[in-house]
Amino acid sequence: MSPPRFFVTGTDTGIGKTEVSLALLSLMRKRGLEPFALKPYQSGGGDDAKRLGARVLYRFKEPLAPGVAAELEGVKPSMKTVLKAIPREGAGVVEGAGGLFVPLDAKHDVIDLIRATKLPVVLVARLGLGTLNHTAMSLGALRGTRVAAVVLVKSTKGQDASEPHNPTWLERRHPGVRFLGPVPFIANEGRRLIAFERVLKPLVP
Repeated sequence: MSPPRFFVTGTDTGIGKTEVSLALLSLMRKRGLEPFALKPYQSGGGDDAKRLGARVLYRFKEPLAPGVAAELEGVKPSMKTVLKAIPREGAGVVEGAGGLFVPLDAKHDVIDLIRATKLPVVLVARLGLGTLNHTAMSLGALRGTRVAAVVLVKSTKGQDASEPHNPTWLERRHPGVRFLGPVPFIANEGRRLIAFERVLKPLVP
């Protein structure tokens, strides 16, 4: 069995990509693997990369799409540099920035990087109103790319009437796609990681 390698992306920003990445890396280590972690672009001075122990190639001050932030800072990111930084072998995770059509530079979006890496995609989707639409659009854009799973995540407190119906309708509308979760909202960081690991375990058997 080949070592698990994934590109983690999302239908939006701030919906749990880093937590999914953390859980995948933790599961890999529990299997005795030594996974790499790469977050090529980090905007806004957040601690996502630090939490992952990930290598960052381009770090920007403003909390903006990497391509926008790079232009403001007079930086020209190179996708070739990013691709060279991904180890050719071994387990690991590459985490994208925001959603699929977030610009990374003047010519490329996140989806272009995904296609270039040829890594299986773990798509993170927020549980709630709008999920059916955002997930369908993302899966449509990813057609021709291997989607390892869509992970439904409850990212905030409270509940709306759509949440109980999201999993059933997504599975009905997208046969052949693996849906995992939903991961419930848990305020405690340690317990939340355990919940993510439980849901993601099928990806790192």
